[in-house]
Amino acid sequence: MMKKTLVLGASTNPERYAYKAVVKLLQHGHEVVPVGLRTGKIEHVEILTNNPVIKEIDTVTLYVGPQNQPVYYDYILNQIKPKRIIFNPGTENPELEKLAQEKGIETEIACTLVLLSLGEY
Repeated sequence: MMKKTLVLGASTNPERYAYKAVVKLLQHGHEVVPVGLRTGKIEHVEILTNNPVIKEIDTVTLYVGPQNQPVYYDYILNQIKPKRIIFNPGTENPELEKLAQEKGIETEIACTLVLLSLGEY
């Protein structure tokens, strides 16, 4: 079954990993919700702003550095309530990891692009 994924830190810049992750997730048939600071599109999908509350998110994949994550704690943990959070390279954050695990949210330190390429997403 395909997982509904929220990409936090989405950008319209094709050079950014968050952009590449949205494209790859779409190519693999996943439903993707890109959330970023600015509106725009990745492929045919609108980037949402202002922390929209989306239901039934399986995975939040992070593309926001740890120094910028605290403003999203409540949003991720109490509003989105995903089944898992993927900390992509450079987003590792022991504090958020601990808070997520306390709420029963699985955490994974991995690269979404690598997981997809290995068929392990």
